[in-house]
Amino acid sequence: MQLFEVPVGAREKFLNLLILADEDEAVVREYLNEGRLFEITEKMERVGVIQTIECDGYSEVKNIAITPERQGQGIGKKALRFVEKILYDDGAQIMKVGTANSSISNIAFYQKAGYRLDSIQHDFFSNYKEPIFENGIQAIDLLYFSKEL
Repeated sequence: MQLFEVPVGAREKFLNLLILADEDEAVVREYLNEGRLFEITEKMERVGVIQTIECDGYSEVKNIAITPERQGQGIGKKALRFVEKILYDDGAQIMKVGTANSSISNIAFYQKAGYRLDSIQHDFFSNYKEPIFENGIQAIDLLYFSKEL
């Protein structure tokens, strides 16, 4: 697996992948050119993306998406570890990630990767154009998980 950083201005072609993890295209477009976007490739094939932003006192994984046919193969876990190392080497000490209260598999994924529940942003998804349902649960709140690097 390899990660390649994508410069601002060349990110539009990754929109279809970013929307896999954040269904509201308008919301994704708001942060598309923020922070650092990494293309994830395996055997010269694009298999996903991971985007991070710098916040006050921590780094945040804003989006991580793996193509549906490659999910469940450990690619996301490897990419997350790789990005954590890059950001740690750049001075980051804390990494945070947010996911919907309805994203049961994401919640498990981050906890298995060493992240702990940090805070809840209530009613976060009420601003989305269309309601999001996963696992029969409506996405309403954003759960933040954090990890010391």
